[in-house]
Amino acid sequence: MSDFAVLFVCMGNICRSPTAEGVFRAKLRDAGLERRVLVDSAGTHAYHVGSPPDKRTQRHALQRGYDLSKLRARVVEPGDFSRFDLLLAMDWDNLALLEQQAPPQYASRCRLFLSFAPDAPVAAVPDPYYGTERDFERVLDLVEQASAGLLGFVQQQLAQRG
Repeated sequence: MSDFAVLFVCMGNICRSPTAEGVFRAKLRDAGLERRVLVDSAGTHAYHVGSPPDKRTQRHALQRGYDLSKLRARVVEPGDFSRFDLLLAMDWDNLALLEQQAPPQYASRCRLFLSFAPDAPVAAVPDPYYGTERDFERVLDLVEQASAGLLGFVQQQLAQRG
């Protein structure tokens, strides 16, 4: 049983959200909190259910020390809204889809991931799928920045919960 739970969400769960899952798991491990915080990722669309992250995503993440090879894509499920304290969308479209699916009592749990990186140059993590190698690096840059802010937020939540 975890004390806090975070779900990262993008469209297909093969690029951005598994990157965020891997990066944030590493931040939690470094902070000694991996046993207290449940981390997962999912997609708003069932395009790639059961597939590993995109090979480019895995390659770029591994170059920074994040191993995403064991992750498998899944789709957001109704129970996720009650199970996770935060459902963090990578962009506005996926946030809107989450908000449409969320039962009213859980709508406030849905937020933009980059809201935890107020100094980021953009408000949403751009989808690198049809982009260049540089786009995958940019996703990692943004995810690392937002993960640092999210870690601080989660540490505050854990302290308040005792």
